[in-house]
Amino acid sequence: MRQFEIYIDGASKGNPGHAGVGVIICQDGEVVKNIASYIGCATNNVAEYTALIYALEEALILKADKLHINTDSELLYRQVKKVYKVKHPNIKVLYQQVVHLLAGFKEVSFKHIPREQNSGADKLATKAIKETLKKQ
Repeated sequence: MRQFEIYIDGASKGNPGHAGVGVIICQDGEVVKNIASYIGCATNNVAEYTALIYALEEALILKADKLHINTDSELLYRQVKKVYKVKHPNIKVLYQQVVHLLAGFKEVSFKHIPREQNSGADKLATKAIKETLKKQ
């Protein structure tokens, strides 16, 4: 059984503004993949969901069975745990995509972690934005 621990984060400079996602995929304490990607103009919440989607897609490519996903986004965490309803139309579309992707795994757990424990994914998301803005 392929099991991964994943850290996700989205960043937005402006909210909405230039946005990026950061994903760290680990297996047995070792980093398997880092993702830092600029996603254009988006809100922070859209960036958080997009980071989760990137993580789930990559985990499917890596043929994962079991995922443990760490996020510092309280909104995303509470929505995927069905504590909060998803009301915003932009988030609804992303949420439905997440639900669809989750069906590809045997087991997925989510954990809400403090920002300090998610600095790696945060740095990747911020790096994606900075590198894109430098090129412009």
